[in-house]
Amino acid sequence: MTEFMMIFRTEKMDNSGQTPEEMQAIMQIWQDWIGGIAAQGKFVSTNALNSNGKTVTSEGVVTNGPYAELKEIVGGYIIVKAESLDDAVTLSEGCPILAIPTGKVEVRGVQVFDS
Repeated sequence: MTEFMMIFRTEKMDNSGQTPEEMQAIMQIWQDWIGGIAAQGKFVSTNALNSNGKTVTSEGVVTNGPYAELKEIVGGYIIVKAESLDDAVTLSEGCPILAIPTGKVEVRGVQVFDS
């Protein structure tokens, strides 16, 4: 099996009005979806990304924010094992980010370099 990364993208949203119960319910949806992938033996790893950061250009310019000019943000990722790109795309079905109108899942193969 090959490893694939699913990158979760959406437009930046203000979640400051969510109650702790609402946040927990959203986390449970994510855990259930990831658990379904794990139950198939196809889960490798996952993490969320927080919204603060810096961007460094090839010219050495450092700016605040990972995507200062864009409305879209990368919120996290999961690495899965699949037989093919199409199989990995099938695993993305039901991803909670897709319930958001601006949500997207980018699915890409992980290229491993020989050391």
